[in-house]
Amino acid sequence: MQYLDRAYRELYRQDDLVHFKVALKETDLDVGVRKDQYTTELVEKTRQIIKQCRVSLENYIKEDPGFLKALTPYEPKPDAPQIVVEMAEAASLAGVGPMASVAGAIAQSVGNSLAKYSRDVIVENGGDIYLRTGRIRYIGIFAGKSTLGQKLALEIRPKQSPLGICTSSGTVGHSLSFGIADAVIILSQSAALADAVATASANLVRNKDDLSAAVDYALGIDGVDGALAIMGDILAFRGHVKLVPIIS
Repeated sequence: MQYLDRAYRELYRQDDLVHFKVALKETDLDVGVRKDQYTTELVEKTRQIIKQCRVSLENYIKEDPGFLKALTPYEPKPDAPQIVVEMAEAASLAGVGPMASVAGAIAQSVGNSLAKYSRDVIVENGGDIYLRTGRIRYIGIFAGKSTLGQKLALEIRPKQSPLGICTSSGTVGHSLSFGIADAVIILSQSAALADAVATASANLVRNKDDLSAAVDYALGIDGVDGALAIMGDILAFRGHVKLVPIIS
């Protein structure tokens, strides 16, 4: 299963939902909605929501380029748009730069908007997921070359949603990571926070002995509901995390 062709998306797609892809510049989303709510108009509406998110963020960065480059918490201008404020707040809690939360923030913004049209919605953005569900869902875990990857799934119950399920890896993908974990997965009702904390926690993993510390760090941040860290054949998890085997 290769990262570049995004075949990992098969690990979380749901049989009762219609999934469609919408891409705009660097943003490449896989979106799932209830079958009875899917229309071509909804696909175009999703594209417009993404465009609005990107325009707000891109215009702000033109005015404040430090926001884009910061690797530590950054205070945005008082008149910053909502998505910028959410990213900055999440990054501040996690102790990282605000762009560490961008994928989760966009997924959440799109998901919140689509929830007006579909009771169940899942939005994936580069491995970062926003999920709103009225039934139990199983989200498969992708962890690069780890022997545990593609063998386990997270069980998510309706009372946990809306939920952000965000992943950072030092061995898979193009995102900046200072660690070498195969996957660090964070659960939070804020997808922006989950994204930022996943980055921060993954940065702490330099060997297998660091997995527990990375998970503990994540659970020490207000708003984090669960954390899971994987490296090779070892995993550590804490919080509201229920793992089940994937039966092939």
